Amino acid sequence: MRRLPPLANLEAFDAAARLGSFLAAAESLALTPSAVSHRIRALEAALGLKLFERRHRSIALTTAGAAYHAEVAPAIDALARATERIHADGHRALSVSVAPAFGRAWLVERLAAYQTLHPQIEFALSTSTRLDPVQRGEVDLAIRFIEAVPAGLDGWKLFDEAVFPVCRPAQARELRRASDLLHARLIRHPLLSWAAWFAAAGVQAAEPTEGPRFDDGALMLDACAAGQGIALTTTTLAAPLLASGQLVRPFATELAQGSYYLLAAPGVNDKPWVIAFARWLCGAAQHSTPSA
Repeated sequence: MRRLPPLANLEAFDAAARLGSFLAAAESLALTPSAVSHRIRALEAALGLKLFERRHRSIALTTAGAAYHAEVAPAIDALARATERIHADGHRALSVSVAPAFGRAWLVERLAAYQTLHPQIEFALSTSTRLDPVQRGEVDLAIRFIEAVPAGLDGWKLFDEAVFPVCRPAQARELRRASDLLHARLIRHPLLSWAAWFAAAGVQAAEPTEGPRFDDGALMLDACAAGQGIALTTTTLAAPLLASGQLVRPFATELAQGSYYLLAAPGVNDKPWVIAFARWLCGAAQHSTPSA
């Protein structure tokens, strides 16, 4: 049976031997000098050897202490290096691309929750609505509002979204039928089709070619709340402004125009920590399906 002294006692001995001071050893280990002294005395008792000569304001290794330190110091260094390697290997980078508005409205809170459970994961969040970053492998995962998973990518549906118009309460009082919107200032977004919504509402209309255009859904809703026009949006993005009363839905008609999908870059299956997060996020989505 191996007889090994407690590692904490060896650590205190090594620090004191290297630094030549119980006080300096205590500071390096975030201990009190008395705690360092106690651990070294316990080590001396276990070994049956005196390791230090204790002088008025200094210490010095005894012959036995110097010989013992020469033997144990490399082993302590090896343990420290192995621990650092394991710690570094445990930290995993995970990059996610998401549209800015959806990132703020839904994803950021869930990233924080996951990191609490898995602090070794280091997230890198970037914003885009294009498929290029995930297709080229520039990010591990991307969340996109699309109709289906693109060819060449793996993906999972997070949830479906309803698309509908929103406006300021004062504007809604002036709207009696969907066709009234043909004469209103319509705010445009590249992923949301006014023509498709009009068709669902029983109105024949082409896609508007004039009016403010926003790529960022959150900025679009801010503009809508500021009175710049009427916007098409989704349940997830509009929920806070609808709840606060800043915006309202002038008509009940809604359109299933797309879904939020989690897309995986080629080669992600070689990163088990990415797949684990993807599965967790899909589960989180199932328990947080937006409602109007």
